[in-house]
Amino acid sequence: MRKPFKVILTLCVLIAAISVIWYIKSYSETDQSRLTLFGNIDIRQVQLTFHDPEHIAQMYVKEGDQVTKGQLLAIQDLARFQYTLDSAQAKMDAQQQVVNRLLNGTRPEDIRRAKADVKSAQAEVAYTKKELQRLQSLVKKKLTSKESVDRARSEYIAAREKMHALQEQLDLAVIGPRKEDIAAAQAILKANESSLKLAKKVWQDGHLYAPSDGIIQDRILEPGDMANSQSPIYTLALVNPVWARVYVSEQDLGKIHQGMRAQIYSDSYPDKSYSGWVGYISPTAEFTPKAVETVELRTSLVYQVRVFACNAQNELRLGMPITVSIDLTATEDIKTKATSCTGSL
Repeated sequence: MRKPFKVILTLCVLIAAISVIWYIKSYSETDQSRLTLFGNIDIRQVQLTFHDPEHIAQMYVKEGDQVTKGQLLAIQDLARFQYTLDSAQAKMDAQQQVVNRLLNGTRPEDIRRAKADVKSAQAEVAYTKKELQRLQSLVKKKLTSKESVDRARSEYIAAREKMHALQEQLDLAVIGPRKEDIAAAQAILKANESSLKLAKKVWQDGHLYAPSDGIIQDRILEPGDMANSQSPIYTLALVNPVWARVYVSEQDLGKIHQGMRAQIYSDSYPDKSYSGWVGYISPTAEFTPKAVETVELRTSLVYQVRVFACNAQNELRLGMPITVSIDLTATEDIKTKATSCTGSL
């Protein structure tokens, strides 16, 4: 009776030992095939401000509202900006007319008028010249005074100078404006155009738009408050792309690389996993000891890793604690974000 009992006992011990060895081996293989990391969904914030100082006229969103890129969030009082814009527009229009006048040259009507003035001046010169000659002949015969001759000479000289001035005006009218004058007028026009663009930009900056998809985390100011570039209006929490910030030890750093597939788990949805991929591995270690002398200290170094997540249902919230599991045996990497979230992982 004792012999069969010993045989059975030996078999039971042997089976138990084999089971323990199989369990340990299986656990070891499973543990080595996956890398588990812990962290949080990264919180990324943007402080939204106006560029120029002015009172807030209207605000369209509040805390907790989800906004999309390009959505209008708030407007400043635009009256002062509009006055500046109208003034810049008027100055540019006026200078444009100056440039057009110079480029078009002198009108035919003005040239004809200038020619008529020159002919009139020529006739005046001819008359005063004859009158001077007549008085000079009379003064020789002592039939007139020298004062009359001097007065006639002055009138002749004045008429001649006037004719020369009118002739120069006619020549300039025919030639047209100088290139330097046109260039100067065009330069002023360009400066006015820049002033107009700046005025339009200032007016446009009086409208606050969402720079990206996100959730309004804080509404800091209210309508009527004075806003400027140093006074945030909203705090916007960015939700796209979503990534988990985790840390990997130096010992495990060589096991992962960018593009590796990953699964993300959260306590809020314990029965659900989210597909992801390693998108960034920090090139520098954190919490580095001042003196690295032993293997134990060297292996305590950690590196930040970003694991991007497919969050179509918006269930992964900013700051949420998560667990990341990376399959170390996978051979195919994720190439792009588009294929990783739309294709099969």
